[in-house]
Amino acid sequence: MPPTFSLPASRTEVVVEEIRRGILTRELLPGQPLVEAELAQRLGVSKTPVREALKVLSNSGLVTFSPYRGASVCVVDAELARSVYDVRMVLEPEALRRSVAAGASFDDAAEALKEAQAALADKDHTALSLLNRRFHRALYAGCGNPLMVSMLDDLKDRAALITVVGWDTNPSWRKEWTEHKAVLAAAKKGDAEGAAELLRKHIGAFLDRVLAAIPDEGA
Repeated sequence: MPPTFSLPASRTEVVVEEIRRGILTRELLPGQPLVEAELAQRLGVSKTPVREALKVLSNSGLVTFSPYRGASVCVVDAELARSVYDVRMVLEPEALRRSVAAGASFDDAAEALKEAQAALADKDHTALSLLNRRFHRALYAGCGNPLMVSMLDDLKDRAALITVVGWDTNPSWRKEWTEHKAVLAAAKKGDAEGAAELLRKHIGAFLDRVLAAIPDEGA
């Protein structure tokens, strides 16, 4: 069997991950301007990979562009939270149901839960945010529909940003991971419908908590 090689990440990919991490750990706050020259100096790169990274993050929903202000960190409002979570509540439980029915492995989800225990004990909120993304993806990755996986992947950054806002106003990490355990237990038992329903309730309950903390300008 021929050896496999991993290509090194491009400079733009590295910058994308650094800015994403900064946004999802609240080092870069909602509405904060993202000045190319400042980010380039901070990250030790030229402005070109920063410019490309901001375009990538705009497509994923973490960065917004204004004709007058340029790039800034996306601000989560009630409309955004509803739109993202409405899609998640339709697609993600169904993807999980299909994953269970297909006999998919949930080993990575179990490992994420295990690592979350240590992160909870250490109060490592950055790790919890990343593990939350990893856990949810592990639930739907085996659904057998690449387009469904791609659509949910495209929501990951927006969902993570909303999650961070929710946790910032209502620190419910332990409740979240208790619910995760119940979802995973049902999935590993082969209870496709039960796992999907638990996940739907988990996503909906978190949306309710977020909406309670975000002013609804349209109300």
